[in-house]
Amino acid sequence: MMPLKPQHWKLLAALSDGLPQHVSALGLAAGVKPQQINGLWQQMPPHIRGLLRQHDGQWRLVRPLAVFNEDQLRQIGAQHGFQTALYHECTSSNDIVLEAAKTSPQQADGLLVLAHSQSKGRGRQGKVWQNRLGECLMFSFGSVFEQPQNELGALAPVAALACHTALIKLGVPVQIKWPNDLVVGRHKLGGILIETVRNGGKTVAVIGIGINFVLPKEVEDAVSVQAAVSAGTQPVSAAALLSALLGELETVLGRYRQHGFAPFLAAYQAANRDHNRPVRLLQNGETVYEGVAAGITEQGALRLQTESGERIVVNGEISLRPGGDPLPVQTATAERYLLLDGGNSQLKWAWVENGSIVHTGRAPYRDLALLGTEWQERGGNDVRIVGSAVCGETKKAQAAAQLPQPVEWLSSMPQALGIRNHYRNHTEHGADRWFNALGSRRFTQNACVVVSCGTAVTVDALTDDNHYLGGTIMPGFHLMKEAMALKTANLNRPIGRVYPFPTTTANALASGMMDAVCGSVLLMHARLREKVGADKPVDLIITGGGAPKVVQALPASFVLDNTVKIVDNLVIYGLLNWIQQQ
Repeated sequence: MMPLKPQHWKLLAALSDGLPQHVSALGLAAGVKPQQINGLWQQMPPHIRGLLRQHDGQWRLVRPLAVFNEDQLRQIGAQHGFQTALYHECTSSNDIVLEAAKTSPQQADGLLVLAHSQSKGRGRQGKVWQNRLGECLMFSFGSVFEQPQNELGALAPVAALACHTALIKLGVPVQIKWPNDLVVGRHKLGGILIETVRNGGKTVAVIGIGINFVLPKEVEDAVSVQAAVSAGTQPVSAAALLSALLGELETVLGRYRQHGFAPFLAAYQAANRDHNRPVRLLQNGETVYEGVAAGITEQGALRLQTESGERIVVNGEISLRPGGDPLPVQTATAERYLLLDGGNSQLKWAWVENGSIVHTGRAPYRDLALLGTEWQERGGNDVRIVGSAVCGETKKAQAAAQLPQPVEWLSSMPQALGIRNHYRNHTEHGADRWFNALGSRRFTQNACVVVSCGTAVTVDALTDDNHYLGGTIMPGFHLMKEAMALKTANLNRPIGRVYPFPTTTANALASGMMDAVCGSVLLMHARLREKVGADKPVDLIITGGGAPKVVQALPASFVLDNTVKIVDNLVIYGLLNWIQQQ
């Protein structure tokens, strides 16, 4: 992709609110002739280009973008006392403010740098901050304090609380994950990175904030302002979001300078997603502490109530996770479970403690010794074993042989968890399809198409009012290839790659198989949208080993216009939902 020129950025900014604009007005905004607009647009990044809709000379984007022009940014900054600088592309907005801080505290104080694209954006603990143009609101600003760095430990929670307050006022049901992550359930909405410089007897805090404005398609377990805003609330523009954030940050940081963190403790506790809940603290992927999050100190450290008493954990290379499941689940029992998913080609399993998945595994049926080994390490008389299987009795027996306790094999049901099964004979309905449907409710409450890409490909429909309507079954990619090799002359050859217009037999085979699967998904999605009403969203939840390549092959406009989520072990989540509501 060629670098974007000033006229590209002006055109993007003019369209970024998602409202229709006539090409003549867009030409004036970009400083080009109207007939040149289309050529400019064809040079945009692919994920932006597919957002455009045209009708009678009117252009609009199907969703707004976090893209600004300099005048707009300057006006928003001035409202809240900031001097602004707009960078279309940079390494990191934090780095720019840090360089100013090293020159003088006065130069950095109140300097607001907004970046449209960062090549080296970063988050806490050295993590890379992933972003694509227009999807994320990213900015940094400097704020000067008299205190040394070691007395500003609560600055991160304070900044998170200010962002939380602004987002709540805009209708976004956000919470805080200690110390300063912004989350909706288990999905990350945004993060805050604070870096400090001591210069001239003062501390310059560089506060960098990144918030997903629209859903980032390449980031797992993410949520966006546009996706999370409460029903009935007016859509939030990027300009309104930035202004609201700056207003709250200005107010809260002023109070923090004068009074410290004490006045904010109660509000932070109320906003903390994990307050009074069991948590695990991890370092380098390993659990180092477990306990109940009992609050935070005036220095911003976590108060963790463990079996041996209270432990104070400071912010550092430790991350906080409430468990493995994607949404908070209240559970009244302390039971332990081993959940089994008996697919056609392999067995998958998950160990569950106190409602959270703590470990997962998988193995082919020819060698399930790993399951037996894990039982020796993790099993016990208090572990209840529950499974779903489509693999047949022989393979079920192979799995059971590794375990000293009986397995409760569950099949499809007429109804469960408020979902009614419309399959004519539920006893012949695949258990995997049923528990995929139950599991999908962890990821969406909308109508959804639930797809499983394994040995077979299943495409099922679930309405927003919890009617499971059934669906289709077709051969998976391997079975399609086998059929072509066995039943068709001269086609027993390696499969190529997927192309829109394949020009070799190998690529034609790969593309035909993928088109068959994608076509089935698109047809079911269209049918379900017609069933529930065109004004209601229909999401796509897809699982199985072939899921990523199917999503990649779907039309770009479909993926942009709809919520598409790839979920591993969807059957396991369905089993977990079922056991927790018994």
